[in-house]
Amino acid sequence: MERESMAYDVVVVGAGPAGLSAAIRLKQLSREHGREVSVCVLEKGSEVGAHILSGAVLEPRGLDELIPDWKERGAPLNTPAGEDRFLFLTEKRAFRLPTAGPMSNRGNYIVSLGNLCRWLAGQAEELGVDIFPGFPAAAVRYAEDGRVGGVVTGDMGVARDGARKDAYQPGMELMARHTLFAEGCHGSLAKGLVKRFGLRDGVDAQTYAIGLKELWEVDPARHRPGLIVHSVGWPLDRRTYGGSFIYHLENNQVSVGFVVGLDYENPYLSPFEEFQRFKTHPRIRPLFAGARRVAYGARALNEGGYQSIPRLTFPGGALIGCAAGFLNVPKIKGTHTAMKSAMLAAEAAFEALGKNEGGALDGYEEKLKRSWVYDELWRARNIRPGFRFGLLGGLVHAALDTYVLRGRAPWTLRHGPDHERLKRSSECRPIAYPKPDGEISFDRLSSVYLSGVNHEEDQPVHLRLADPATPVEVNLAHYDAPEQRYCPAGVYEIVRDDKGANPRLQINAANCVHCKTCDIKDPSQNIDWVTPEGGGGPNYPNM
Repeated sequence: MERESMAYDVVVVGAGPAGLSAAIRLKQLSREHGREVSVCVLEKGSEVGAHILSGAVLEPRGLDELIPDWKERGAPLNTPAGEDRFLFLTEKRAFRLPTAGPMSNRGNYIVSLGNLCRWLAGQAEELGVDIFPGFPAAAVRYAEDGRVGGVVTGDMGVARDGARKDAYQPGMELMARHTLFAEGCHGSLAKGLVKRFGLRDGVDAQTYAIGLKELWEVDPARHRPGLIVHSVGWPLDRRTYGGSFIYHLENNQVSVGFVVGLDYENPYLSPFEEFQRFKTHPRIRPLFAGARRVAYGARALNEGGYQSIPRLTFPGGALIGCAAGFLNVPKIKGTHTAMKSAMLAAEAAFEALGKNEGGALDGYEEKLKRSWVYDELWRARNIRPGFRFGLLGGLVHAALDTYVLRGRAPWTLRHGPDHERLKRSSECRPIAYPKPDGEISFDRLSSVYLSGVNHEEDQPVHLRLADPATPVEVNLAHYDAPEQRYCPAGVYEIVRDDKGANPRLQINAANCVHCKTCDIKDPSQNIDWVTPEGGGGPNYPNM
C-alpha cells in the first residue's frame, strides 16, 4: 500500500507544553504579519494530556509571554502557591531547612500539567492548528539531500509476529519545511537525530532521574490548598540523589511523588519501592490516613541542565522543550523554560519560512542564548553535579553556589552517562523493602492499573533488545537484572522453568507507562524504546 501524504509548513512532534507553545506562537505570528503558516501537531497519546505527567508547580513566566491574558481565557491555574516547606528526613524525624532562593514558589501555581496542555490545545485549535492525537511519529522522513523533511506515523494493524492483520493501515507521511521535535525527555526520534547529526558532540552526556507520582483525595481536615512540601534524605542512602514532593491542589487533592537520580550506583535499588517506603515516614503517613489513591504514573526527566544542552538545530528542524533538556534542577521546574524555547524556535521558523529557507534554524540557538533561559540555566549549572559529593556535601555545595557565589563560580562541574554509574551486584548489598500494606504503600501491578495503561496486545513489542542474550549473560550475571527494579511498571521479569533453571527475560510490554527509564539506565544499553501502536500507553487524568 502507498502511504497517504500531507504537507505542512511546520510539523510539531508532541503535544506537551513545548509543542503546543510552538504551534500557538507560529499562528500568532501568522496573524500578526498576515502571512499564512500551516501547522500540525502529532501526539502519541490517545488524547492531549494523556501522557503528560509532572509534579507540577508552574512558574507562569513562559505562559505570561505566550498568552498574556490567560486568566481571562480560563487557564486551569486554580491554586496559587502558598507555604513552602523543605524537610531533611531521617528514618524517624524531619528537620526543616530554609526555602529561600530558587526553591521559593512565590507567584507560582500548583497545576495539573495534563489539564494545562488540554487547555493549550484548545487555544491552538482556535488559531487554526491541526492536532492529531493517537498518531505517534514513528520515523523521521529524510529528503534526498539528507535534511529532515517530516515524519511518518506508525503503521496500524501489525501483529506481534510482524504480519499484517486484515485491518492493517500504513502510517501517514507528514511532510514539512521545518519539523520541531517536542517529544519530551529522551524522545525516541530525538535520540536518533542526536546520533545522526552529532548533536551532542562537545557537550556533556545528559543525566536523568525517574519521577514517580500518585494523586490522592485526602481528608479535608488535612488538606492545605497551596502548601508545597519537598524533602531529601531518608529513605535514600547518602550516595543517591533524589527526594520527594507533596503539592496540595484544589478539591482536597494532593499530588505526592518521588524522584531518584538515574546515576545511582546500587543495582538492587528500586525507585518504586523507595517511593512506597517514603510514604510510611512518621511525618508523611498521617496525611494519607483514610485517603484514597486515584492515579499513578512515572516519567523520566532531564537533569543535565546547561552543560548537557545539545546542538539544537539540524537541516530541516530543531529540538525544543524537554527533548533538548531545559529543566532547572534547583527550582525543580522546566515547563516555563520548555515553553520559552518553543516560542523562540517558532519565531526562528517563521523568519526562515519568510525567507523561503529550509535549512537549519540557526536563528533559534542565537535567540535562546540571548534569552533568560540560558542565563537561568547557567546560574544553576553546578547544583545537580555537586551531589557527586554525597547528600550532605551536595547540600553544602548548593548553598555555597546559590547564596555566596550566586551561580557565578569560575568552574563548571561535568556529567557522565547514568548507565555507567551502576556497580556490579557483587559490590553492593541487597535492599530489603517492606511489603506493601495496601493502605499507604502498594505493589506495582495495582499501581499500573491506576495509570489507565492500555496497549493492543497483538502488536510488535515496542521494547526492543539489540541482543536477546545480553539480559541473562550480562545483566543477570553481573547486575542481578536491575531492569526488574528500575522499571516502575513491572515490564521486565526474569522467569525460570519448573526446576528454577534456564532463566530468561520476559517483557510485559502491555504494562509500559512510557517512562523511558529502561532506555536510559540499562547498563548494557541493549534496550531501545520505540513508539507502540497509536494511542497506546497510559491515560493520565488530572496528572
